[in-house]
Amino acid sequence: MPLGGGRVIITLWATDRDRGRRRDYQRSWEVTCHHSCFFALQVAERFSGVIPPNLGNLSRLQYLDLSSQYGNGLSTDNFEWMIGLISLKHLKMNQVDLSFNYLDSTILELLVNISSLTFIDLSYNSLNSIPLGLNQLPNLQYLNLYGNGNLTGNCSQQLREGWKKIEVLILASNNFHGSIPDSIGSFCNLKYLDLGHNNLTGSLPQFLEGMENCSSKSYLPYLTNLILPNNQLVGKLAEWLGLLENLVELDLSYNKFEGLIPASLGALSNLESLKLNNNSLQGPIPATLGSLQHLTDMWLGTNQLNGTLPDSFGQLSELLYLEVSFNSLTGILSAEHFSKLSKLKHLYMQSNSGFNLNVNSSWVPPFQIRDLAFGSCSLGPYFPAWLQSQKELVSLDFSNTSISSPIPNWFWNLSSNLDFLNLSLNHLHGQLPNPLNVSQYALIDFSSNLFEGPIPLPTKTIESLYFSNNNFSGPIPPSIGESIPSLRVLSLSGNQITGVIPASVGDIRGLDIIDLSWNSLTGSIPLTIINCSSLRVLDLGNNDLSGRIPEQLGQLKWLQSLHMENNNLSGGLPLSFQNLSSLETLDLSYNRLSGNIPTWIGAAFMGLKILNLRSTGFSGSLPSELSYLRSLHVLDLSQNNLTGSTPPTLGGLKAMAQEKNINQFVLYGSFQGRRYGGQYYEESLVVNMKGQRLEYTRTLSLVTSIDLSGNNLSGEFPEAITELFGLVALNLSRNHITGQIPESISRLKELLSLDLSSNKLFGTIPSSMASLSFLGSLNLSNNNFSGKIPFTGQMTTFDELAFDGNSGLCGAPLVEKCQDEDSDKEHSTGTDENDNHFIDRWFYLSVGLGFAAGILVPYFVLVSRKSWCDAYWNIVDEIIDKTFWLRRRRRRAATYTRSHGRPQ
Repeated sequence: MPLGGGRVIITLWATDRDRGRRRDYQRSWEVTCHHSCFFALQVAERFSGVIPPNLGNLSRLQYLDLSSQYGNGLSTDNFEWMIGLISLKHLKMNQVDLSFNYLDSTILELLVNISSLTFIDLSYNSLNSIPLGLNQLPNLQYLNLYGNGNLTGNCSQQLREGWKKIEVLILASNNFHGSIPDSIGSFCNLKYLDLGHNNLTGSLPQFLEGMENCSSKSYLPYLTNLILPNNQLVGKLAEWLGLLENLVELDLSYNKFEGLIPASLGALSNLESLKLNNNSLQGPIPATLGSLQHLTDMWLGTNQLNGTLPDSFGQLSELLYLEVSFNSLTGILSAEHFSKLSKLKHLYMQSNSGFNLNVNSSWVPPFQIRDLAFGSCSLGPYFPAWLQSQKELVSLDFSNTSISSPIPNWFWNLSSNLDFLNLSLNHLHGQLPNPLNVSQYALIDFSSNLFEGPIPLPTKTIESLYFSNNNFSGPIPPSIGESIPSLRVLSLSGNQITGVIPASVGDIRGLDIIDLSWNSLTGSIPLTIINCSSLRVLDLGNNDLSGRIPEQLGQLKWLQSLHMENNNLSGGLPLSFQNLSSLETLDLSYNRLSGNIPTWIGAAFMGLKILNLRSTGFSGSLPSELSYLRSLHVLDLSQNNLTGSTPPTLGGLKAMAQEKNINQFVLYGSFQGRRYGGQYYEESLVVNMKGQRLEYTRTLSLVTSIDLSGNNLSGEFPEAITELFGLVALNLSRNHITGQIPESISRLKELLSLDLSSNKLFGTIPSSMASLSFLGSLNLSNNNFSGKIPFTGQMTTFDELAFDGNSGLCGAPLVEKCQDEDSDKEHSTGTDENDNHFIDRWFYLSVGLGFAAGILVPYFVLVSRKSWCDAYWNIVDEIIDKTFWLRRRRRRAATYTRSHGRPQ
């Protein structure tokens, strides 16, 4: 390494582990040396091993790059050698392996002492803290600590002061917390700020401090990139955002911002990317955003925006991405909205309140789109002819768009390029071409239409096939397994499919979801299904399948939802099912099974949320081990031959003891985000509640119910059930349960439906039931209750049918009156008569006394003072004289009128 002028070459050797021989990886930098030499050291991509500590001898080293794009296997025992790098300006060590030593934060503490540093890149390491002195490095311009997952600190403290020359500050994908301080306004040279993917809280600073220390009095005059996504930031968007005149990128997505989008953002003339999606922003979209002539990306989706899409958006000639999905936008979309969007490639407008695309039949869009999502916008009734011009289309969502025509033939020329196609929830009809021309590994959803004819198979293997809720008929193609071996979702439910389940289904080994429910399938369950080892959902319910449940299904260890209800299956619950430890839903209702409910069911299904064995033919007693089902929130064992008492251990169903206030969709499968759709199965269940069968899907997680009705259970009322505070429905009807309803039943504050009819319960109805304010359905009929009905509070909402068949009950709402009620009435009547007589006597007495007082009091007053008496009678005389004079005048006037007529 010469000290004079010349060319410096530093060569580092590494071993190519793939080929097992040595290779020379050489990097060279040409530098000019004058009075001293500036050194640069960059490690080859495949260099690995321990960083040699004698690097610290390079006291004139200014550029050190030990990074790797994919991780080069470098490590070190300590960083003390760095103290000798007193001339170092540029340090880059991203993806250096620091995970197996305890000096992670030591490197930063050492760097604090190297005042010459201008560039530090320690991204993708295992740092855990930042020394406060780092912000005082006088020449530091670039700091990148991206992706140190354990790196924590208070953002307000870290950014409070210092950073005098910082231009690029990247602290994203860490674990920083706290708020963004107002003092960030003093970062006069800041160009790029990325604090995304942390745990920042609070609101954006409403004003910026420290600007007076900058030569420019503008807000952060050099800032081009402000990136704060995926935090917990709240409040309104600050007005100063519209004053960042050089801003190119603004990303505030995935936070909790609310309020309006500031119209001042339209003044950011250099803005290229605007991401405000996934917040709680409200109000209309400012038309001023249509003046951002350099804008390429606009993401406003998943907010609460309303109003219409501004016409001015049609002027954004550089726009590539426009995303306004999942809002409450309405109005007419015309050709003007797209007039100059010639560069548009990705358009997402799905799931709004009422967009209506109104263009003439000859309209040709100015763009060639790749991703097009118009779900829940009105496009019909005819299939849009303008789509024929889109030759680059890859993803299409026309779901729920009011189209009620056949699919035109020209569409199948486009479909071969589509990897996502969703035409669900329309009234499309006719037959689909067979084979179906789609792209390889595509996601296809034609569900909830009126398609008919045989089930078509695609020309290439695809990932998902949703044909549910149509009018397809005939058998499932026997060769389905050979035709689409890479399929992950097979959904054919709700059609008119007949025949058997083909054995070739087992050849689709990667299947996650099989849904063949609500058809007319016959035969037995094919054993080949066990080859689908990653299966998460198997729904064969509501068919005409027969035979025994295959023992081999217990090998599907990832199975989460198993539906076989409404078939003709026989036998018992296979012993192998205790291996299904991932199971969350088990519905075998309405079959012809036999035997007892196995005692192992509690220990085997620790994660089970729904257990429906209604009308399956099971007998024996209720196993006390059911209490091990700590996640269970729906238990239906009704209409069987169960005997014995209800075990008190049911009070141990912990999930039912919790009140549920948050609804979560019960979905199974894989997800690719709502924008592109997902491969999933939505759980549903029919629950007997309020005397009727109700199907729950989206709100199923809120249903907490126990139904043991229609068995031969005996013993006393299970008081332990009153400890299940989250219970919404309880049905113990049509058993032989005795005893009394405990007063503690009032603890079931969430109860909507209670049916205890047709048992042998006795005693009085607890008065505490009047406090069950949510109770909407009550049936206590056909028991042995007695006494007065506590007809107060919520109990006043029920009629006599709720209490019918209890001969000992009386009082409202029944016609039968209680004995104490009659005696109370008689006592009340007698008391009223005595009271009335007493009131009458006092009334007449008071009138007499008043009359006497009116005569006697003035008399005694006038007699007691002669002057008062004289004055009183003078006033009386005067009143009489005036009255006599007025009467005489009226008579004269009347006489004059009769003689001369009424004056005109």
